[in-house]
Parts: sequence; structure tokens; C-alpha cells
Amino acid sequence: MTSAVTTDTSARPGYGQLLRTPGALGFVLPGFAARLPFGMLTISILLLVQHTTGSYGSAGIVAAVTGISMALSAPLMGIFTDRFGQSAVLVPVVLAHAAAVSGLAALALADANVWFLALAAVPTGASVPQVGPMVRARWAARLEGSPLLPTAAAFESVTDEFTFVVGPVLATALCTGVHPAAGLVTEATLTLLGGLLFAARRASQPRTHAPSATGEKRTFALSHPGLRVLILAFLGIGAVFGGMQVSLAAFSNEIGNPGANGLLYGVFAAGNMIAGIAMGAVAWKIGPRRRLILGYVGLTAAASVLWAANSVILLGALGLVVGLFIAPALITGYTMVEQLVPANARTEAFTWLTGSIAFGQAIAVILAGRLTDAHGSTYGFLVPMAATALALAVLLTLRAKLAPKAPSRIVNSSAPGGEATAGAETGAEAAARTEVRGEVRGEVRGETAARTGSTAATIPSAAPRDRVNERGMGHRVPVTVD
Repeated sequence: MTSAVTTDTSARPGYGQLLRTPGALGFVLPGFAARLPFGMLTISILLLVQHTTGSYGSAGIVAAVTGISMALSAPLMGIFTDRFGQSAVLVPVVLAHAAAVSGLAALALADANVWFLALAAVPTGASVPQVGPMVRARWAARLEGSPLLPTAAAFESVTDEFTFVVGPVLATALCTGVHPAAGLVTEATLTLLGGLLFAARRASQPRTHAPSATGEKRTFALSHPGLRVLILAFLGIGAVFGGMQVSLAAFSNEIGNPGANGLLYGVFAAGNMIAGIAMGAVAWKIGPRRRLILGYVGLTAAASVLWAANSVILLGALGLVVGLFIAPALITGYTMVEQLVPANARTEAFTWLTGSIAFGQAIAVILAGRLTDAHGSTYGFLVPMAATALALAVLLTLRAKLAPKAPSRIVNSSAPGGEATAGAETGAEAAARTEVRGEVRGEVRGETAARTGSTAATIPSAAPRDRVNERGMGHRVPVTVD
């Protein structure tokens, strides 16, 4: 099982330093191989079912059921993973997924009724392996409390988006150039092989968190309000993915060039990947909560003009801009998990976010599919606009719940330089403490009291700005996290 590593904090965090983390490449490369098929699944279902039924609405229903099933099963898979370990969960899941996808493809080729296809989509979605959250959990365990953790989140987003660049293009090429079911068959094969390879890398797995004999209380990720806010924000991001997939496919058919779909979606995903690379290379001076909100404002603005595009060039340019703004919101949200959720529920937390994206994507696919069938691709692009606007409103309203909760620390002024004295910290506490240091808005006043004898000061991480309450021999010094 893995343990946290000590990282040189004097060096600027970067991808090279990240990949030199001991044991990192051992799970990064198999993890990429296991995740690549995920970018192929939805578009392969859409193209196959649309081919056999002639309806984007029907294709959207089947794809949406797949996404909803994944969204509902992902947190449960995360709970089992935290408790029993990644390999114990992953091996049976990838076997079940390969069988379910094969069954769905066979039914579609047999011209089965759309409701039979939707029924077959339930196990297809429920068995999607949560490799992305598992890789993120391995990074969190390796880098607990390290300044490299945001870089790891950015790296994972770049990896995800690379799969969404390659996946749709590959699936579209297979479905349109080889056979309508070739995309799904390839997805099932790659998921099985890649998943088994990743599961075999047991040395880097996070330790399990089964209930102990001492009666340790099991923490569930959803009990933390900050995660619930992130889930709502990620619903809007999922709606962008779903709305773009359906609307870009419909637009390509409307202009008589179905092959343009893979190119347009690839440009959209490339924007996300480029921004993800930049996010990991920049040493940010503003806090994650502010970065999340700013990124979401840009995403909402960019998604609001997609409906106006009337050419491949313009739509490609707008899709690139939308992709550029997804990465800041997505990466920052994943980064905040380490501060908002304890280690024994972290894989579950990541699966909630992944499931939220899938659920938002599923609903968007249904709505965009119906609007596209009735009115054309222009109306399908209204779905990302509406979804991001609603999610941004929720995010702004509930942003206070995203503040990390760092533990109080005792400052002993009798120690040289007034250094802090504290017990051992967990990784989440250390990360929160680092966050507090970087985002303090006011300076501590009342230095006179700090110089009297062995006065102690308790410093909580989140409290009213620039206030000092001095009573008796100690004073409480609040600082603010943005």
C-alpha cells in the first residue's frame, strides 16, 4: 500500500517534478490505458443507436440511461474501493462491463426496440470502471500535504481530456468507416485489457479504510457540504459535454459532413487539454475557491454563444474557447477534494464528482437530443448555456461552503520567533494549513500581547477578517480563507 511522500517545497511544482514522484509512472501509464475507452462510450452509443433507429432522440435516451446508471453506481463503487481496495473492485467490474457492452451492441444490431436498448444500457453504465477517481486517489495518497497536489489534479485533467480528444475521434472513425458497432466493440476490449493491467499495479494502491476493531467511525463523502456544492457545479460541466456531443453530431449531419463531428469535438476537448496544461504549470496566487468561480464565469459566458455558430470554423473556435474554460473549473474542483474530504472517503468523493459529470451529461443528451430532433442543432446548443448558468448561480450562492476547514493551531510566543506548536497533522490538515498561509487577507495585530511571557494564541483557519480578540493570557487570531 502507498504512503505519502515528502516533496521539496522549495522547487516550483511542475509536471517533471510530479512524474519523478516514486512509483508514479507505475500507475499513471496503466491508468491512462484503462481510461482511454471512457471517451469512446457515449459517442459510440449515440452513433450506433442513431444508425439503427434513425433518431437522435432515441439515441439520446439510450446514452442518457447509460450515464445515469454510471452516475448512480459510481459512488457505491467508490465506497467499496475505499473499503476493500482498488483491485478487488476493478477486476469484476471490467469483466461485467465488457459483457454488458457486447450485449447492448448485439441488441442494437438486431433492431431491438429503444426500450430494450435502454434496459441493456443500465448494466452498461453501472459497470463503467471508475479508473479516473482511482488514479486521483493514488496521487492524493502519494502527495498528501504536498504542493504538488494541484499539479497532479491538472495532470489528471489533461489526461482525461486527451482521452476525450482521442476517444471521440477514434469512435467516430470506427463507427463511420468500419462498422456502426466497431466503436462499442473497441471500447469494451480496451476497457477489459486496460482495467486488468491497472488492477495489477497493487503496490501504489491507497490503503483500505475498513471499519477497525476500535470502532472507528466511517466517514461518507456526501456528508461534507463543500463536496455537495462541487457536485452541483460539476453537473453543469457534464451538461456541456453532453450537449456538445449531441449538437456537434447533429450540426455535422446538417452540413452533410458527418466526419466533421470527431474533428469539432476534438477541438473542443483540445481547448480543455491546453488549459489543463497551463493550469498545472502556473504557480497560482489566488485561492482555489476564487479560481473555481472565475473559471465557471468564463465557461458560462462561452457556452452562451454556441447557438449562434453557423459554420464549421466559427463553431470550432467557440468550442475551443469553451474547452479552455472547462479546465480551470474542473481541475480546481478536483483539487479541493483533498481539503474538503478526509482520506478515508476520498475515492468516494472523486466518484461523486465523476458521477455528477456523467449525470449532467446524461440529462443534457436527452434534452439536446429532443431539441435537435425537433428544431435542429442550434437549439441543442441552448442546453449547455442554461445548465452552466444555473450551476453558476448555485455556486455563487453556496460558495461559503467551499472554504477548507483547517484545525486550530496553538502559537507559543515563548518559543523562538513565536513559532507554532502543534501535534501531528494529517495530510488534509497540512494542505488546509498551507492554503490558509497562502490566502490570509489581513495581518495579525496585537503584537504586544504576543510578547508577554508564555502567552498562547489559537489560530483558526476561517473567521472574521482582521479581528483580534484579546482576553486574559491568550488571544484568538482569526484569519480568512477565500
